[in-house]
Amino acid sequence: MANIKDWQYTVTGGRRMRRGYSTGTCAAAAAKAAVELLFSGEIPKKAQINTPAGVDLALDICEATIGEDWAECSVKKDAGDDPDITNKMLVKVRAVKAEKAGITLKGGRGVGVVTKPGLLVDVGRPAINPVPEKMIFEAAGSVLPDGQGVKIEIIIPDGKRLAKKTLNSRLGITGGLSILGTSGLVEPMSEKSYEDTLALELKTLCLEHRGPVVLVTGNYGRTLALEHFKLPEEAVIKVGNLVGFSLDRCSELELNQVLIIGHIGKLIKVAAGIFNTHSRVADARFETFAARAALLGAGRETIQKMQEAVTTEDMVDLLSEIGGAGYFDQLAEEVSSRSSAYLYDQARIGTVLFNFRRGLLGSDGQAKSLLEEF
Repeated sequence: MANIKDWQYTVTGGRRMRRGYSTGTCAAAAAKAAVELLFSGEIPKKAQINTPAGVDLALDICEATIGEDWAECSVKKDAGDDPDITNKMLVKVRAVKAEKAGITLKGGRGVGVVTKPGLLVDVGRPAINPVPEKMIFEAAGSVLPDGQGVKIEIIIPDGKRLAKKTLNSRLGITGGLSILGTSGLVEPMSEKSYEDTLALELKTLCLEHRGPVVLVTGNYGRTLALEHFKLPEEAVIKVGNLVGFSLDRCSELELNQVLIIGHIGKLIKVAAGIFNTHSRVADARFETFAARAALLGAGRETIQKMQEAVTTEDMVDLLSEIGGAGYFDQLAEEVSSRSSAYLYDQARIGTVLFNFRRGLLGSDGQAKSLLEEF
């Protein structure tokens, strides 16, 4: 466990939340401890690590074993208040004496291997990103006696199982997890980390798929794309609230044909020009819904009911009472129009809307055209 200091806490969404430390930091600490144990014969209780963020951490060594010419040490990951699937997993390092002076590094069991271009690591190499790799070399080197050599193997015992719950297979990382981290710390509920993942996923997609890209706002949209529309899985990217960010990355990568499939509660905000659909950023659902309902002839009483509605699901039900023929197709067209304008009309964009109670609600002409192309 890292020392409790002021750096450990941040405010996210009005809540005080605890930071953690990355898989890369765990690997560096375990490597330092294993090398120290191998050459001194003494089991270290903690490993002091200097992170790129400028924070010094003292991580507990929870397992340690030594043999004739090898030693192993493990560190348990602490992701803080971030809902990280790797929280509390063990990161183990095996250090073996080598004849040649210096340090060599390899990925062992549970560490993924890169099989597709476009990542920060070359194809065929273990998925250990440059920053954590540097941390591992520096940490191990700080306790390696002069003139000695050591082979370091990073092992994540539960890595293969946990990797199935990540995007690794889509990114071309097989056999286990990636050793990640740019600051050495884990920011709780970090939008930045999600942006980084999205950008990487879109970059990988760009290298192997030149057709239309499908941006979905959540799991239901992804299911619709795959099971109802039978779209290719490699073309479907889940973007959550980050519609604008994802459109920007598509534009940068010249992915200029985009189909957006999303819940009306998210995409009605895009129709109002709001491209981060998180409720903390902005919420114009009622205003947009009511204005368009009024244009269809909704009376004051219906608009009042809409204002009192708790969810957009309820608003959709109220709209059906006034016969909202064409409403959702028009709304989908407005989402596409706003999205296209966001990219200065440099992309061809179509939209499909759904909600949970009624399923598919509407789509525009560009969406129908893009679906035909698939």
